[in-house]
Amino acid sequence: MPRPTSDIDDVEACATRATDAELDDLRARLTAARLPEAETVAGAGPGPRRWEQGVPLADLVEVVNYWLTQYSWRPFEEQLNRIGQFRTTIDGLGIHFLHRRSARADATPLVLTHGWPGSIAEFVDVVDELANPQDASSPAFHVVVPSLPGFGYSDKPTTTGWGTERIAAAWVELMGRLGYSKFVAHGGDWGGNITTVLGGRFPSHVLGIHTLFAEAPPGLTTDGLTAAERKWTEDTRDFWRHRAAYAKQQATRPQTIGYSLVDSPVGLLAWILDKFAEWSDTGDSPFETISVDRVLDDVTLYWLTRTGASAARIYYESHNSLDPELRVDVPSAITMYPRDIEKCPRPWAQERYRRIVRWRSPEHGGHFPSLEVPGFFVKDLREGLAAVLAASR
Repeated sequence: MPRPTSDIDDVEACATRATDAELDDLRARLTAARLPEAETVAGAGPGPRRWEQGVPLADLVEVVNYWLTQYSWRPFEEQLNRIGQFRTTIDGLGIHFLHRRSARADATPLVLTHGWPGSIAEFVDVVDELANPQDASSPAFHVVVPSLPGFGYSDKPTTTGWGTERIAAAWVELMGRLGYSKFVAHGGDWGGNITTVLGGRFPSHVLGIHTLFAEAPPGLTTDGLTAAERKWTEDTRDFWRHRAAYAKQQATRPQTIGYSLVDSPVGLLAWILDKFAEWSDTGDSPFETISVDRVLDDVTLYWLTRTGASAARIYYESHNSLDPELRVDVPSAITMYPRDIEKCPRPWAQERYRRIVRWRSPEHGGHFPSLEVPGFFVKDLREGLAAVLAASR
């Protein structure tokens, strides 16, 4: 891989620092919050049934109190600044990204793309280990973590058109500006969709991909699938029929929900916490595996950047937009975590991803594996990308 230069045109270093006034305003709004009465399934014991109507009142009150009295935003800011933050303008839009170069001469450039309701907070705890692994036999990466348009410290699009195809093209431009003409890519959720587009549209730049998202072409039947694979398709269909109101809202009326997400920190917390709870591999609460501080880092990032509405618009721009004819011919590693919300059987995935060099179905983990099972996530990502790189030579 070419060694990137240290002085790159059109890229500027930046730092994160919320004002004391912004943090005081957040605390004032939390203190003045008006809450509804408890859900009518209150009294149900620990387990998913407690969450049937959404975030239980008692859980929300507990997290709000922690946010108000114990949580500190400053450590997350400092972590971002230690990793290295940068901005550049691509296609008229300011793009923010983290960039950690490896000390290893054999490191491969890697772009990690988050989804919704995630952010760059999904990857901050794994960047260093990916860039400079303690085990010298492990592959090393120059790690780039962009904030999606309308998310975090990236600019908010002022016109329509910033869907996943355009974002993927922007990532190729971004990596090129950093001196990475060829790279590997990883993502889940919208990041997995974008990673799929990267592999399918830009094979001259993308050596291969590792994704937690595999969307099969439409019209495939369950003939020949195993019972477990058919169950995957049934669970995914059930999710989209009965548990995806959030996606339909954001795909059709992101502006309407956006007023609440930008004006009320408690409303924003509830909207995001609901997904961390439902989509994590836990029995009752997302905090069984994910720290409350990391969830609040994510939510506070949305709050301080006022991106509740602009982030929701990625659904308006890209919901159900993946080209049914798109084929991915670069080497692909795919991991399907057991509690993720969409799971695609390998026979279906192979209709789009034509060179699957590694396929894994772990025993544990949900939609946010870099936060739920970070040690396993790093190991799996390394092994998957190692298989991809071996196949790309």
